[in-house]
Amino acid sequence: MVHTKDKSGGEKTTISVGGMTCAACVRRMESALKSIEGVKDAAVNLATARATLTHSPEWAGAEELKRVISDTGYEFLGILGEVPEDPAEAARKKETKELKIKLYAGALLSLLIHAGSMPHRFPFLKSVPRQTVLLSLLVLTTPVMFWVGRRFYVGALKAARQKTTDMNTLVAVGTLSAYLYSAVATFWPEFFTRAGIPPHVYFDSAAMIITLVILGRFLEARAKGKTSTAIKKLMGLKPKTARVIRDGKETDIPIEALVKEDIVLVRPGEKIATDGIVISGTSGVDESMLTGESLPVTKQAGSEVFAGTLNKSGSFTFKATKVGAETVLAQIIRLVEEAQGSKAPIQRFADKVASIFVPVVFTIAVITFIIWYFLVPEPLLSRALLNFVSVLIIACPCAMGLATPTAVMVGTGLGAENGILFKGGESLEKAYKLTTVVFDKTGTLTKGEPEVTDILPADGLQPKDILKIAVSIEALSEHPLARAIVERGRREGVSPHPVHDFEALSGFGARANLNGEKVLLGNLRLMEKEAVQMQGFDRSARRLADGGKTCVFAAKDGEAVGLIALSDVSKESARDTVSALRHMGLHVAMITGDNEKTARAIGQAVGIDQVMAEVLPADKASQIRWLQEQGQVVAMVGDGINDAPALTTADIGIAIGAGTDVAIEASDITLITDDLRLVPTAIKLSSQTMGVIKQNLFWAFFYNSLGIPIAAGILYPFFGILLNPVFAAAAMAMSSVSVVGNSLRLRRSWMRSNFGRR
Repeated sequence: MVHTKDKSGGEKTTISVGGMTCAACVRRMESALKSIEGVKDAAVNLATARATLTHSPEWAGAEELKRVISDTGYEFLGILGEVPEDPAEAARKKETKELKIKLYAGALLSLLIHAGSMPHRFPFLKSVPRQTVLLSLLVLTTPVMFWVGRRFYVGALKAARQKTTDMNTLVAVGTLSAYLYSAVATFWPEFFTRAGIPPHVYFDSAAMIITLVILGRFLEARAKGKTSTAIKKLMGLKPKTARVIRDGKETDIPIEALVKEDIVLVRPGEKIATDGIVISGTSGVDESMLTGESLPVTKQAGSEVFAGTLNKSGSFTFKATKVGAETVLAQIIRLVEEAQGSKAPIQRFADKVASIFVPVVFTIAVITFIIWYFLVPEPLLSRALLNFVSVLIIACPCAMGLATPTAVMVGTGLGAENGILFKGGESLEKAYKLTTVVFDKTGTLTKGEPEVTDILPADGLQPKDILKIAVSIEALSEHPLARAIVERGRREGVSPHPVHDFEALSGFGARANLNGEKVLLGNLRLMEKEAVQMQGFDRSARRLADGGKTCVFAAKDGEAVGLIALSDVSKESARDTVSALRHMGLHVAMITGDNEKTARAIGQAVGIDQVMAEVLPADKASQIRWLQEQGQVVAMVGDGINDAPALTTADIGIAIGAGTDVAIEASDITLITDDLRLVPTAIKLSSQTMGVIKQNLFWAFFYNSLGIPIAAGILYPFFGILLNPVFAAAAMAMSSVSVVGNSLRLRRSWMRSNFGRR
C-alpha cells in the first residue's frame, strides 16, 4: 500500500470513490470514513472523486475501508499509486458512456409513449383496444423507469438510509407515484370508476421526467470529466529521465531516482529534470511554461533552473536542489488539484431545498390521506388515495429539475455561438457575481511575441540601413528577438545580405563581416565589452527601457550606428475590454512575472492602474486568494501553464483559446479566439442566464406551492372543488412548459440586445 507522511507524523492514503454526485454524498462519505478505526481525518474531493485519509500506522486497513464504503452505498475504486490508471477517471468515462446510451434509449421510448398516450391524434391507434394500448405503454415505460432511471432510485435509497433527502428523492417519488398510479389504473380501472373518476394514466409524464433529468446528468458528467485533464497535462511536462554525472561517469537514470546534490547534465533541446543551481556552462532556457514570458532566459553559473523548462541552445551542468514534490512544477500541480477540489457542485442549492421540500410534501400527502379517509363524511379509500397521489404528482420535481439545466443549455449554446465556451452551469452561476477581473500580461493582454517598435539610426543613415544590418545577421538565428527583426524586415521588403565570419556570442549577440566591415549586433553588455563608442545611443536605450522595451544595438568598426527597440505590444482589443469592464462597474487588475517597469508600461497602455509585477507562478494563486479575502469575487484571465493555479483558485477562470491546453482545461470559461472583448460578453451572458434561472426556480416553486394545497383539497369546503390527478398532471406540465419557454426567451432577448454587436 502506498502512503505519504503528514507533518504530524501520521500517514496519508488517497483512494478513489465512485458514485458520489452531490455535496450530501461528500458529507456522508467523510462521516463514514472517519468512523474507521485509526482514521484521524478524512477529506473528500468531489471534483476528482478522491478521498484523502490521515491515519495512524496501525489502522484498520484497506479491507475495512472497502467494506465501509460499500455499506455506505458507494464504490471503492482503489488506492492511488497501486493501479497504473486513475480508477476514478476510468469510472467517469464508463458513466458518461452509460448515460449517453440511456439518454438515447429514454428519448426514443418516451416519444413512443407520448404518441401512445394520445391515440386520438394518430388514426392508426384508434382501432387498437384501449387495454392493449395501456399494457403497451406500461411495457414501454418500465425500462425507462427501472433501467434508464435506476440511478435515481438507488440514490434515493442511499439518502433514505442516511435519513436525508436530495434531488434523487424528488425524481424517484414523483416518477414512481405517476408510474404506480398509472399501473393501478391499467389493471384495476374499477377502483377509480367507483370514485366517479375516469382511470387516466401518466406513463408519458413518468418517462419524460426520467429522460429529461438523465439529459441534465449527462451534460454534467461530460463537463466534470474534463476537470482532471489539466492535472494529466501538467504531469506530462515532467521529463522521464535525467543524465547525471556520478563518479565521473554520465548515466541516464529515471527521474524518480534523482536525489539532492546530484550533478545533472542538460544538452540542447532537452527538458530540465528538476530544480537546481547551474554549476558550469551557459545557455538560453525557455521558461514560458512557468513565467509565460516568450523570451529565453540566459543561464550561467549561479543561475536557478526549474523542472520542466526547455534548454534551447548550449549545454550546462547544474546541482539538484529540489526533487520530487518540492519542485516548482510539482507545487503548481498540487495547487491546481487543491483549487479544483474546492469547487462547489452546481446542484447544492437544489439538494438543500429538496431536503426540506420532500419531507414537507410527504407530510402533506399523509395528512391529506388521513383527513380524507378518517375525518370527512362518507370516506372512501379510493378518494383518499387519489388525493394522496394528486399531492405527490403535482409535487413532481420536473420543473425544478428543468429550471437550471434548460437555462444553462440555452446560455452555453449562446456562448458557443459567440466564441465563448462555458465548462458547465456552475460557471454561468458564478460569473455574474464578479467584482474584480485580473488579467495575465504576456499572451493575454499582449500578443506574447516581441515586435520591433522603434528604429533609431545614426546621423546620415536611414532606419532601413539599420534594419538591413540587423536582418542580415539575425537571419541566421532562431532567437525570438531575431525572428521579430527578420519579420519586420520582411514586411518592409528588406532582404538579408551575405555575411562572413559569423560568430554567435551567447548571452550577448553576434558578430560578423558584412560588405567588408566588422559588424556587431547585440545588447549593451556586448557594446561595453567591445568598447564601442555609443554616440548617445545608451541614453536612448535607457529611455526606451523605462517604457518596458528591449534594445538591440548595431555597431560598425567600433562605433554604434543604430538602435532597434522591441516590445511585447498589447492586443488591439485590450484597451476596449478594460474600458467595457470598468463601465460594468468591475475593478480591473493585471498580474505578471515580468519586471515592474515593463508591467507598468503595458498597464498604462491598456488603462489598468493596479499592476502586480514580478509575481512567481505559485504566488499568482496567493494574490488571487488575497483579493478574495478582501471580499472580492475574482475572475482570472490567462493563457499559460503558469496561470493554471490562479485560474482554478479564482472564482471564475477564463482561458484564452490560443493559449495552452492546460490553461484551457483548468479554467471555467474558454474564449475560442484571443479577442478579449469576449470577457465582458461572457459576464453579461452569465448575468442574463442567472436571471432566467432565478425566474425558472420561482415559477417551479410557485406551481408546487399553489398546487399542493389545492391537490390536498383545501378548496373543497368552500367551492366543492377537488383536484383531479389529470389536472395535477396538467399543472405539473404547465410548470415545465413555463420553465422551458422562459429559458428559450433568453435566446430571443439576447439576440435583440446584442444583434450586430460583438
